[in-house]
Amino acid sequence: MGRIFEKRKYKMFARFARMSKAFNRIGREIEIAVKAGTAEPKLNPRLRMAIQNARSVNMPKDRIDAAIKRAVSKDTAGYVEVIYEGYAPHGIAILVECATDNPTRTVATVRHAFSRHNGTLGASGSIAFMFERKGVFRIAASHIPNPDEFELEMIDHGLDELVHADEDFFIYTSFHDFGKMAKALEEKRIEVTNTELQYTPTTTKELSEAEEKEVQELIDALEEDDDVQSVFTSMA
Repeated sequence: MGRIFEKRKYKMFARFARMSKAFNRIGREIEIAVKAGTAEPKLNPRLRMAIQNARSVNMPKDRIDAAIKRAVSKDTAGYVEVIYEGYAPHGIAILVECATDNPTRTVATVRHAFSRHNGTLGASGSIAFMFERKGVFRIAASHIPNPDEFELEMIDHGLDELVHADEDFFIYTSFHDFGKMAKALEEKRIEVTNTELQYTPTTTKELSEAEEKEVQELIDALEEDDDVQSVFTSMA
């Protein structure tokens, strides 16, 4: 009985840890969006996207409001977006997307994670050319009753690919068409579950199960850092 209780408690703490990480990540997205534009969601598409993502993970409204308030405060320096590039074991390229108020601290932590897990932190530009920036919109399948017709229609708004996975559709666009697609979906009143910008590798590399585990250990170490927003790799 005691072992079962401990297992349940561990799962509960793990769930809260993931939720806290998601809230922190989105809170920084909101602050960056406000700093880059305005605190009025109607006039700031990036802020609307961040708030939408916050709601998708059930982030409380008071935390959303607090993030906006911090961003408009003159006493808050705010976060800067930084991308670090490097290699994981077995030649896997990695991009680490960060939002930090202290780049010196962040680069030291990222470098330590690479070093500890047999990776190498590279110079700016050494890896980025191996990835493409893509916009991704997640929509419940029930909101797209006629996928073929929808796909043809959205090509005019920058659709690169429409992927059906389980109960959702994923719209992929180029970075340059991201805003155009967001506007088109808003005008068509299509509810988007989640929106993000991703770095997609132009080529991927297959690894053995043991090799994948080594790379995943580095990814996990990077994602534990609160300054890290996302980690993208060329691992298949």
